[in-house]
Amino acid sequence: MANMKADLIARFRNVSEDGTGIEMVVWRVPESVPPSEHQYKYRLVYVEDGRRVVGFDNERGKGDHKHVGGMELPYVFATVDRLIDDFIEEVERWKQEH
Repeated sequence: MANMKADLIARFRNVSEDGTGIEMVVWRVPESVPPSEHQYKYRLVYVEDGRRVVGFDNERGKGDHKHVGGMELPYVFATVDRLIDDFIEEVERWKQEH
């Protein structure tokens, strides 16, 4: 996002003193972040004890993907609302399984 005007469209942070919680940040950017084709840059993360256990992001060069435990998996971005819903569902699944 260097030298690009990004508009913050969503920011949420709820992390407790023990380092467990959620942070979500979504920006609308003037140009897509390759290889993503949409005009959003995002970072959504769920941490436990200060360690990321679930994360969704679209880093330059990697495109849309998610992290679950130690695995990195592809993610198909549709809309910001769907992204947030998918992230919350993944967090809930993680909490139930671990």
